[in-house]
Amino acid sequence: MDVLLVEDDKDIVENLSQYLKEEGFTVVAADGQKKALKYLHEGNFSLVLLDVTLKEGNGYSACNEIKAKFQVPVIFLTALGDEFSVVTGLDMGADDYISKPFRPRVLLSRMKSVLRRAGKTVQVAKIEGLRADMVRGVVEKNGREIALSALEYRLLLVFLNNRGIVLSRNRLLEEIWDIAGEYVNDNTLTVYIKRLREKIEDDPQNPKIITTVRGLGYKMEG
Repeated sequence: MDVLLVEDDKDIVENLSQYLKEEGFTVVAADGQKKALKYLHEGNFSLVLLDVTLKEGNGYSACNEIKAKFQVPVIFLTALGDEFSVVTGLDMGADDYISKPFRPRVLLSRMKSVLRRAGKTVQVAKIEGLRADMVRGVVEKNGREIALSALEYRLLLVFLNNRGIVLSRNRLLEEIWDIAGEYVNDNTLTVYIKRLREKIEDDPQNPKIITTVRGLGYKMEG
């Protein structure tokens, strides 16, 4: 998905762009209101991340114009965390609001939530006879429903949301840690990868859905 990042802090632009690209987003950055509107006229964006305080223009007026001309959700990024700023941003039509400094994973979660509400996320994914309905939480293989544990399902979702991207073992451990309810170590991850492959692959010994990238991790083809 294409994300327009409207921010004039170069460090934030560089770090956040790199993080979102690793999460599968395409990021275009604009440092002011005029350039942001130009990009919106030229491109097809799924989401706008908009800083309130810009050197050229301001986030509130930019949001007002964006909402008037484009069907795209907006999340405000700002150091102004007081109640007045929050209410003003939401009154301008912003879909969400997050104060700086923020944790990238928290922002990512808020982005996905806004995209879901806007109907811009993929709800059904298909690959190699596998069909995952992410709304109903149902996974089928060659037309037959398969039973996955909560951790197996979460692991599958991580791959589906990052298709074409190599995921390191550390990254996968971070993603499944919260749902596991118990300590998850490297050996446990190996076991769950094996179990998941046994359920979704035609030939678990020669996997085509979740492949191993030696020395780097795993990847689900795009």
